[in-house]
Amino acid sequence: MARGEAGASGNGRHILSASGRDLLLVIGVGRSGTSAFTGILREAGFHVPQPEVAADDTNPRGFSEPRWVVDFHTRELKRRRVTTIDSRPAAFAATAKSATDEAVLAELRSWLDVQFVGAPQVVIKDPRISWFLPLWRRCAGDLAATPSSATMLRPPTEVLASARQWYGTWQNDASRAAGWLNIMLRTEQQTRDSARVFVRYDALLADWRGQLARVGQQLDISRLDAVEPAAAERIDSFVDPQLRRQSVGWDGLDVPAPLRELVDRVWEAMVPLAEDGGDLPVIDALREEYEQLYTDAEAIAQSTIRAAKTKDRPAPATKPAAKAGGSSKSEATPSSRRLPGRVARRARRDLGRLRRRLRS
Repeated sequence: MARGEAGASGNGRHILSASGRDLLLVIGVGRSGTSAFTGILREAGFHVPQPEVAADDTNPRGFSEPRWVVDFHTRELKRRRVTTIDSRPAAFAATAKSATDEAVLAELRSWLDVQFVGAPQVVIKDPRISWFLPLWRRCAGDLAATPSSATMLRPPTEVLASARQWYGTWQNDASRAAGWLNIMLRTEQQTRDSARVFVRYDALLADWRGQLARVGQQLDISRLDAVEPAAAERIDSFVDPQLRRQSVGWDGLDVPAPLRELVDRVWEAMVPLAEDGGDLPVIDALREEYEQLYTDAEAIAQSTIRAAKTKDRPAPATKPAAKAGGSSKSEATPSSRRLPGRVARRARRDLGRLRRRLRS
């Protein structure tokens, strides 16, 4: 257990709920192995709410993501003006408001309650879930379910390279690296007061049995301590070491040196968490360092930010210069195109009468 960590039972261990309901949240930035881990949990007996997001070329073995959850999170992120891999520390304050929105709470609570019918152990995975951990924990408490979390760890250079390959370049490498820092550091902080475990993606692919047993012991979930033979056979067919299709360093990634250096230090501090260790004061200091770095970057880029806010606004209309000796045509003639049809016709008629009088 991480040094200085406080868990759900005072020692970081899982507490069984009186209702027997367990909610496991799988956390991690996209392309970090969350789909593989959730797929293993499904084969081991956890319920993944249906329907799921359909598999595609970016994830041929499936995402293990409930379609309803993805749509729900996407809507709330849009409403709060936050992106999936947002690099702004302040973005967490925006999404935290969902946990105090009674309409949002009621919607999620109603959906989640149905998922527990006939399935006391439910697993929820979506890369967006990091933004809504207080909301999910509050709903779990309302339903007498015990929440716990499993955070996937994958080298950030592999995450960034995979994201660029499969998600495109709409978000640049540096912004994604900053988003990785923001989400991983804040997720670590937000899960300290509940039962949690960290899992390395490479370790999972190399020895899923050992990692699953470790998760079961850490979270007191007996189902995972010893997987039934039939389930183990299905998992063997599901797990493919070739799923780790990216194994790269910083070469080819366009990330400024100071940001690369901070990412490396955060990764080094996170790895021991997957070995039930870790130095939380060091991670706290790294999170504060990132927040200060982002604040400085915003201050430096103020001109760019202001320009981006105004570039799509039309320039204010300017009046044509008056001709020498009199007003311009546009000034002398009212524009009927801006008036309703009946009013415009009346204005033209009255203007015509005025001109005839002036000629007489």
